[in-house]
Amino acid sequence: MAFRSRREKLRSILSGATCVHPGSVYDAISIRIAEDLGFPLGMFGGSVASLAVLGDPDITLITLTELGEQMRRMSRASTLPVLVDADHGYGNALNVRRTVQELETAGAAGLTIEDTLLPAAFGETKTQLISLEEGLGKMKAALSGRSDPSLVIMGRTGAASITSIEDAIRRAKAYEATGVDALFFTGIKSRAELEAVAAATRLPIVLGGAPEELSTPDYLASQRVRIALQGHAPIAAATQAVYDTLKVLREGTAPKALKGIASAEMMGRVTREAETRARSADVLGLKT
Repeated sequence: MAFRSRREKLRSILSGATCVHPGSVYDAISIRIAEDLGFPLGMFGGSVASLAVLGDPDITLITLTELGEQMRRMSRASTLPVLVDADHGYGNALNVRRTVQELETAGAAGLTIEDTLLPAAFGETKTQLISLEEGLGKMKAALSGRSDPSLVIMGRTGAASITSIEDAIRRAKAYEATGVDALFFTGIKSRAELEAVAAATRLPIVLGGAPEELSTPDYLASQRVRIALQGHAPIAAATQAVYDTLKVLREGTAPKALKGIASAEMMGRVTREAETRARSADVLGLKT
């Protein structure tokens, strides 16, 4: 299978003894940059997907089709393994199964399914969770939806910051029992909470954001944390750069006077220009 080697790389990270930080990616250029810089893994978050595709905040407006198509574009552009935030699976457990099928064919190395109630319920301002029973159904559906056994499926819960750390542990243990490959936690606030989670479970752990005291790679690795996210700064940095460039152009700065612009060498590298020229010479008879 074309994408199996990428999934095996992700599995190697999860079965290893160290904690890695993934690069936040959202389009063909960003994933190539992350690959060229040596990141072992890309993270395609739901929030950056919404920003990149729709220009909207993370309020569950993006569709499965849009998410899958963006993942497909990145898979074409790079061989970097990508872990995809598949949110709630875009519906009930049957929709989760379809989500897994679509992201598998789009080239994802792995994906997360969470137990957050999405979209937000009418009249509710606080984040809510679905029941444990519904969460279990989603995990089982996700596992039944994959055809490539190397595709990584992670059970995700935000219960630590929504209900309690005890509820997070209860949910994690139940999801673990379904056969998911890893456990993804958000809202862990202290070493004590992480240690409680690690002691109660056995699968590799992924942290989706954590306080400063949970930023030491060696400590995280000792608690079976194999992947620790660092947020999604790249898309914010790119947005600021585009804004600044357009602003000075609008104010009359000449294009040749612009600062902070990618060099021709960098643009050629991220667009794989040399490879394209070589291919053109081979199949079109063009001189390089």
